[in-house]
Amino acid sequence: MTSKPRLFGADYSVYVRIARLALAEKDVGYELVPVDIFDPAGIPEWYPERHPFKRIPAFEHGDLRLFETSAICRYVDEAFDGPPLQPGDAAGRATMNQTIGLLDAYAYRAMVWGVYVERAGKASRGAASDDDVIAASMAVAETCLASLTRLMGSAPWLAGERPTLADLHAAPIFAYFTQAQEGAALLDAHPPVAAWWDRIQARSSFEDTRPTAK
Repeated sequence: MTSKPRLFGADYSVYVRIARLALAEKDVGYELVPVDIFDPAGIPEWYPERHPFKRIPAFEHGDLRLFETSAICRYVDEAFDGPPLQPGDAAGRATMNQTIGLLDAYAYRAMVWGVYVERAGKASRGAASDDDVIAASMAVAETCLASLTRLMGSAPWLAGERPTLADLHAAPIFAYFTQAQEGAALLDAHPPVAAWWDRIQARSSFEDTRPTAK
């Protein structure tokens, strides 16, 4: 297919940014079609045709339509030229997928909603944080960071010697988590993950996908 892919969503979204990172790492030109699920006016009437659950992102490339970030990222990696974003061996891919599963099932809710939104997000709106929610979320975040440290071993990236989809999945989560004082302090307590965070932030794809101020 020669048509330019279209990605539907808002640039502040963790999961939209994951897909954008994959496209940037593969150097794929694409169109970001704005869809804001938090818009008071609601989502566009046409959007459920692209995502039946009305979430973001959705993706279109020629006649192909996809939703769910992992499916989009795997397609981008396999359909376009550029450095591979998945390990070449079964064990490596399994480890990568386990890390992505950890991030989806445990890290995202705790680190973004339970820590960043509760602490930094509410503070920016002048609202009070719920310290009980933050404490419970930090306990989950500690387990997540300890698990990532163990899974990394001595490798520089979350799933081996080169960046993979696991790193792209984690980066937007950490971008929000570290904006909360508690998140930044916990990251510093896990030096291998903190060093990974420095490496992923230095990539041009990370800078190119920064959200605009909302």
